[in-house]
Amino acid sequence: MDSTQTTGIIDIGSNTVRLAVFRLSAGGARRIVDQGRWAARLSRRLLPDGRLPDEAVAELTEVLHHYLRICRMHGTQRIRAVATAAVRAASNREDVIRRLHETTGLRIEVLTGEEEAHYGSQAMLRTLGVADGYVVDIGGGSTEITLLRGRKKEGAVSFPVGSVNMSSLYGLEDEPVPASALEGIERDVNRLLASKKWLSSHPGLPLIGLGGTARAFAKFRQRETDYPFPQVHGFEQSDAELSSALDKLAGMTVAARRKLPGLSKDRADVIVPGLAILKAVMRHTGSTRLAVCGTGIRDGLFFETSLPKVEENRENPVLEESIRNLTALYPTAPQEHLEQVRALACAVLDRLNEDQTLPGRAKVWLDAAARLYKIGAAIDLNDCADHTFYMLMHTHLYGLPHREILLTAGIASFRGLNALKRNLNPYRSMLEDEDFDSIARLGSILQLAAALDRSESQSIRNLHAEAGRGKLVLTAEAQHSLSMERMEVDSLAKDFKKIWGLTPVLHVR
Repeated sequence: MDSTQTTGIIDIGSNTVRLAVFRLSAGGARRIVDQGRWAARLSRRLLPDGRLPDEAVAELTEVLHHYLRICRMHGTQRIRAVATAAVRAASNREDVIRRLHETTGLRIEVLTGEEEAHYGSQAMLRTLGVADGYVVDIGGGSTEITLLRGRKKEGAVSFPVGSVNMSSLYGLEDEPVPASALEGIERDVNRLLASKKWLSSHPGLPLIGLGGTARAFAKFRQRETDYPFPQVHGFEQSDAELSSALDKLAGMTVAARRKLPGLSKDRADVIVPGLAILKAVMRHTGSTRLAVCGTGIRDGLFFETSLPKVEENRENPVLEESIRNLTALYPTAPQEHLEQVRALACAVLDRLNEDQTLPGRAKVWLDAAARLYKIGAAIDLNDCADHTFYMLMHTHLYGLPHREILLTAGIASFRGLNALKRNLNPYRSMLEDEDFDSIARLGSILQLAAALDRSESQSIRNLHAEAGRGKLVLTAEAQHSLSMERMEVDSLAKDFKKIWGLTPVLHVR
């Protein structure tokens, strides 16, 4: 009997109407199985009297029917549809909601600005390992800002300024954006921000950007700088880099922006006012670093609708939940084996790193890699290590910055120095001088730990490691002779010695 749950989330935004279809398995594994987007520009289509015109409602109806067909195709059991600033501001809001319900059967929730901020913040808290910061979500018709301290909300506000309505207000339709318009947007935004004292009470905290403006900016900058990492989520930029990008884009026509690699064509007309708002918020809050969050309101709605809350008492709850989800999605090895490999790897690391020569977060990377090292077998057991590296670089391993995801992928997939160089070569610009050595050392420890449970029987109850005289003597208390494990340890001894200067030797008692 199929016990999966499939949920459709529809977000009727002021700029874009989006669909995300989430699937949750009986084992608690979640993934997005389908998506849709329509550049609606609803904020721009509001009439002078504030009404949303009939033709806009008719187009919206067609889009919702299309999304409903997608949901039915996936066997969706529940659909939650919400509307934000443009519908919220429409003078005929109740009539629009009624007509959409009559034609589609959807009961559409009109979210308040504070609810928008809440769901966006929840998405960020479940997918980024950030404890303190300002979360800003710039939509087409509104901007939501939340202050987080210790992963708890201390303040939230919604302002009626967004990329679309500011574009309309300043007539930014085709020509380059004059400096006077950028200054006007900043004055308008600063006037609103000044009404909330807490928005400038914690200078130096990071700014976490949600929504289409932040994602479009990240994709553009990644393409412009040949950034090698394949994901937007977690991408970071400085205030100076934001200002430089804004100046460059403002000096171009919309037609020229549409030709820029990495910049979405349907964002070309609203990216400049969106970035101008983002820059004003960044200056006012005193943030010098922007971290882009690839999740948003749809994810926050799904988390609160379908998933229990993360246990916040863990050291890195986001990373722990992400690893749990990945191992549930790709159950390629028994959890007991993965936990045994993790314990053995950490025990060996503790002995070999007594002089603290490895980076302070080395244990975090090894711990994660040990639980994910066989994930590549979901593609094919042959070349499992290569598949593991690819999957960890392209799946959602939340809770680590990009460089640390790369290090973890290198450790998890380690099978020798030559293969490591080949995998890391495209990402050299992301690495620090000592990273290759750290990955090799930690990867060889993981190889050794996996060898010590090659039979996947968790026979070793206790392991004592002692280094000296060119040897790493491993004394194991075990339930059987470990003949298979001994052969595995002997087969990797030569390579281990190249990296550590020690030959591993296994004794059983």
